[in-house]
Amino acid sequence: MSIGGTVRCLRAYYLCRSCGHGGCPFDQAVGLPDANLTPAVERLTALAGAVADSFEKGAELLEEMAGVRLCESTVQRTTQGVGQRIADAWAAGRQFGLQHPWRFFHDALGRSIAYLELDATGVRQQGPHGEQVDGRMAYVGMIGNPLPDPQRCFSDRRKPGERLAARYVSGLYPLADMGPLLRRQAAQVGMDAAEVWVAITDGGAGLEAFIASNFPRVAAVILDYWHVAEHLARLAAVVHASDDEQARSLAKEWSRILKEEGGTTLIAVLEAWPWPERVVGLKAARAELLTYLKNHVHRMDYPTYEANGWYIGSGAIESACKTVAGQRLKGAGMRWSERGAHEVCHVRALYRSEPRQWLAFWQRDIRP
Repeated sequence: MSIGGTVRCLRAYYLCRSCGHGGCPFDQAVGLPDANLTPAVERLTALAGAVADSFEKGAELLEEMAGVRLCESTVQRTTQGVGQRIADAWAAGRQFGLQHPWRFFHDALGRSIAYLELDATGVRQQGPHGEQVDGRMAYVGMIGNPLPDPQRCFSDRRKPGERLAARYVSGLYPLADMGPLLRRQAAQVGMDAAEVWVAITDGGAGLEAFIASNFPRVAAVILDYWHVAEHLARLAAVVHASDDEQARSLAKEWSRILKEEGGTTLIAVLEAWPWPERVVGLKAARAELLTYLKNHVHRMDYPTYEANGWYIGSGAIESACKTVAGQRLKGAGMRWSERGAHEVCHVRALYRSEPRQWLAFWQRDIRP
């Protein structure tokens, strides 16, 4: 099947009498997958299956835009097959395309800066016979070069149309396996040339240790400011359970202290705060929040981070969790096999990364 319609292809088939396996060397040489699609149709099929709401919609999109009629199962097998090829290439230490060093932007002190962000998002699972099983966490990692904040960084100016440069890695990996994958992506864009590395994560277990182990040059592992602000809002809602306006006002005041004076000052303020008496659940909620803050206070020096011109929020990776994984894997009623979710994550991560990676993957010299 080609973009121009069905093409009849006659080629030699060879059978090994010793092992009983056979094949057509021509297919491998020109890149024909098992579904007998030309590389161009395979590429369009994988893209349609990865970006549409479902494989069924992917088949409809493929016919509507390219005039190629394939059944839903073919779209699914092709998309997941491409994802498996990407995963195999990453596992073998291969990258797509030549090294392309980024022009890293500068912080308020004039130092070039690179960002590393990591988060996880839940994916509902389905067992081999359709039974419901526990969900899995798909990690999404990002090496990024966000545009500088014009209010704090004066040595760089955005060029017209310039946007965030990012490379993503995603899949149902154990956390430890994400390290080598992200390091190779960092090497591809010349992250070593950046004078300062900054990591931003939430308070997830093991993330800070993961960063320290895999990226020892990181100057700071910043705790996402907005995650802390959410914790403050929840406590404020307990204090003023019957008055939403007062709860929002209190949360806003605590968040201001956090951003302008840092985590240490906020902890001191909360410990000395005139807490109301006999409020249901307040004692436990206050103790829980203070424990959380004290465990992460070394990552909450927000006044210094902002003075350096660094970002303090993980909006980029939160968005990536939605665009790389969530939009395709977390639709209404969707449940995935581990293999299917893992493979689709790879296709979407590669496609959502800067375009040169996706283009390089489809060059003949990088195919198995």
